[in-house]
Amino acid sequence: MTLELDDIQHILVTRTPALTGRYEFLSFGDAAGGRRWLTELVGRVQSAAEAEATLGASKRWITLAFTYSGLRALGVPDAALTSFPVEFQEGMAARADVLGDTGDNAPEHWAGGLDGDDVHAIAILFARDAAEHARCTTEHDALVARCQGVRTVSHLDLNANPPFSYAHDHFGFRDRLSQPVMKGTGEVPTPGSGDALEPGEFVLGYPDEVGPPTDLPQPEVLSRNGSFMAYRRLQEHVGRFRAFLADNADTPGEQELLAAKFMGRWRSGAPLVLAPDADDPELGADALRNNDFNYGEMDPFGYACPLGSHARRLNPRDTAHNMNRRRMIRRGATYGPALPDGAPEDGVERGIAAFIICASLVRQFEFAQNVWINDRSFHELSNEHDPICGSQDGRLDFTVPRRPIRKVYKGIPAFTTLRGGGYFFLPGLRALRYLAGLTGGEPA
Repeated sequence: MTLELDDIQHILVTRTPALTGRYEFLSFGDAAGGRRWLTELVGRVQSAAEAEATLGASKRWITLAFTYSGLRALGVPDAALTSFPVEFQEGMAARADVLGDTGDNAPEHWAGGLDGDDVHAIAILFARDAAEHARCTTEHDALVARCQGVRTVSHLDLNANPPFSYAHDHFGFRDRLSQPVMKGTGEVPTPGSGDALEPGEFVLGYPDEVGPPTDLPQPEVLSRNGSFMAYRRLQEHVGRFRAFLADNADTPGEQELLAAKFMGRWRSGAPLVLAPDADDPELGADALRNNDFNYGEMDPFGYACPLGSHARRLNPRDTAHNMNRRRMIRRGATYGPALPDGAPEDGVERGIAAFIICASLVRQFEFAQNVWINDRSFHELSNEHDPICGSQDGRLDFTVPRRPIRKVYKGIPAFTTLRGGGYFFLPGLRALRYLAGLTGGEPA
């Protein structure tokens, strides 16, 4: 089956060279106004095929997605709404206990009103540079103003931080290193990244790893070439992270090794399995080598990469059952100013705001949250969560296996805090036109 790249929104396939952008969260107080907003934007949303063909010349990239309440606000008929998965209908905030979003991560503490039912859509406005960002946001503000009943609930401005030669988070770790490859895109997996997967693992309407598609939302025009996105805005407590390293390691070199043990990679991206004792920046930057490893044969006991490290939890590779059914596509960007080297926590929010894209929120995203990130007994550990993005309350541990005696770090603080989230449906381009044409609950 041929992948319809001319109908799939580009974010599913293409990593754009944007250095800035904005996530705009919108509410539709008037269905006709919401459809007018969509009608004016749909022609500017690039397909995967168009984005790939124009990547060098384009300056901006638009992606549109909708919550369950947003589809209802646009006039999607009840019969279609109820055909969507229950977890999408309920939304992320309502499933906080399932996801481990408790304590400081709970929805009542989220920023930007993202815990409310009036968040109906997101416009992802990626821009190549600051000038294009200003132009795009000004133009979008004007569009919102002339569409009756449409308003911005909140927005988050995005920015890359230097060095701009590679993506990295505020902790300084190289990002975008391990992504699944989808059959039909023409992309070739790098060594160690696993075989290309059936498109149905990520895009609705295609066979997945176990067979033909089933239980798709109806009508087909709405679901085909669509996907689901879990949005997570994670504040990164950089000063707290640095302070923990300084309090628990004597020298700068030991601090860097402890940071790598938490992540499973050095800040350069070099994996601990291949560089257990010292960083290797050339390895970290080499896409043909930095994923070419496994855990089961090369590091079964975690002497190089701890069993509970972030990278090992989020991609257990050959040590996980049915791994091909758990892979997810991740897109995102950083926000907030960089904290200068050596500076303590300054109270300014900074972090990473990402989308986890998958065909099944339960089987892929929620499984990862429950079984990989927040399972205390992951890989037979006893009192640990993911040290980077797991729920932490100061009572959990992190274990570094080593001979002759393992090292257990007690009382891991929260290095990240969830500041917002949501479940979105990412329609194909034909589906966007279908939604724009709704009137009285049916297409015009």
